[in-house]
Amino acid sequence: MEDDLFGGAAPYYAKYRPTYGSAAIEHLAGALGTGSRVLDLGCGPGTIAIPLASWVKTVLAVDPAEEMLAEGRRIAADIPRITWMRGDSTTLHALPPFDHVVMGRSFHWMDRRAVLAELDELLPPCGAMALIGPGRLSGEPWQPSAQPWQPVERRICEAFGLDINAAANCFHATEEHHHEVLATSPFSELESRTFTRRLMWDVEGLVGLQLSYSYSSPGVLGDRLPVFVEALRKALLADNPAGRWEQELTTEVLIARRPVRN
Repeated sequence: MEDDLFGGAAPYYAKYRPTYGSAAIEHLAGALGTGSRVLDLGCGPGTIAIPLASWVKTVLAVDPAEEMLAEGRRIAADIPRITWMRGDSTTLHALPPFDHVVMGRSFHWMDRRAVLAELDELLPPCGAMALIGPGRLSGEPWQPSAQPWQPVERRICEAFGLDINAAANCFHATEEHHHEVLATSPFSELESRTFTRRLMWDVEGLVGLQLSYSYSSPGVLGDRLPVFVEALRKALLADNPAGRWEQELTTEVLIARRPVRN
């Protein structure tokens, strides 16, 4: 993961990216255990780390982008059970000990098999690898059917030469879903549960969401940012003058453990 991948996006990421929902976080915490030390790898501004900290012993929030860490520290200034640290999937051995690892919208950026092999060395025997995100079902951000505004987004991004598929297709030049990768890893015992919510969006929210993505972050847009924002606003309202969009958001909590050996 590049430390400048989301240049300028951290405030938008924290404010406009949907949370995973309290039910999903509570289920995740129950699976990991209230006394556990959890590594949130690729934590961003703390989308998982901040709500999870209320349920577990400690959270080690690690991200390669100092901008994301700074935003997380600002939001969670009064939460003592989170340690914010700069690092990425290549610096796992340098981290303090942890019992479990969780990742949200970060695993797809990594060399997944190499990371899982390294986690097999570092996690205790009962340690779990947990993923929280859209999974195989309809959900953001990689499933177009769950984003009714995506045709407009795609058209504007293409007009500005932005590759909307860059992150969705970055599984290290493979088409393997996380499920397939995990099923052939040391953490092959999979337990999945899904949670569905309905969200309402307005133009301001969709513009902010767009600026939270790596392929259309303020850093990528540079001095084209104001023109891009104006073009996106106009296109969204032309497509839907009411300026309201409803989204059904499905989140999967996938817990992967090592098989129990008799």
